[in-house]
Amino acid sequence: MAQKTSGLIQRCRFLLLMILFLPHVMTSSVLSVNGKTENYILDTEPGLQESLKCAVQNHIRDEELLWYREDGRVDLKSGNKINSSSVCVSGISEDDNGITFTCKLQRNQSVSISVVLNVTFPPLLSGNDFQTAEEGSDVKLVCNVKSNPQAQMMWYKNNGILNLENHHQIQQTSKYFQLSITKVKKSDNGTYSCIANSLIETKTKDFHLIVKDKGSTVPIEPIIAACVVVFLTLVFGVIARRKRIMKLCRKDQGPQCRTAL
Repeated sequence: MAQKTSGLIQRCRFLLLMILFLPHVMTSSVLSVNGKTENYILDTEPGLQESLKCAVQNHIRDEELLWYREDGRVDLKSGNKINSSSVCVSGISEDDNGITFTCKLQRNQSVSISVVLNVTFPPLLSGNDFQTAEEGSDVKLVCNVKSNPQAQMMWYKNNGILNLENHHQIQQTSKYFQLSITKVKKSDNGTYSCIANSLIETKTKDFHLIVKDKGSTVPIEPIIAACVVVFLTLVFGVIARRKRIMKLCRKDQGPQCRTAL
């Protein structure tokens, strides 16, 4: 009886160990990308091509892999899914900066590893080259900028550092560098330069501002009223003249009618 009890206890212990060890076996697979087993940032440049190879480590059976670009699933060929899978990122551009590629285990997608692209490029500047404003109006010079790493921005005027006055205001975001000028004056005429200085390169974009004399304001309502009066006068004049002509015609035709009778 004691031997049977001892044997039953050993079997229970064995089953318990198997139950505890089973989840460890099922989830022991580890993913790596390009030999790295943790999420990492991949430094690259525009125009280059990068290859990302995801592999399953410590697996005890064949594992299917999935690739995602941001939230979109990458279409993989049938021979590029089991235990090892590669994706090629070609024609890298500035727009790919910050894009995340993620490799996941198909049967347990909580097992995953991600790679973030860090695309470094010099400043790219754009904006309206020429702007004309009337004296006393408000003007905004918007310098659109893209750069990685982020550039230090400055405004110059006529090749010298811009002296900010009370009617000048500067606003900067990650996408643009803006100079606002309220109630522009003739002295605001000139060439404004948006300068972006990054660790890679310094770029300049010129904005030409032309301030015109303030035009005299002509009241429109009196002009419209005068035009209406002139038009009505002409109409009434034509009508009166027509009536007079009709009366003359009738006088000329009167004696002829009586002679005919």
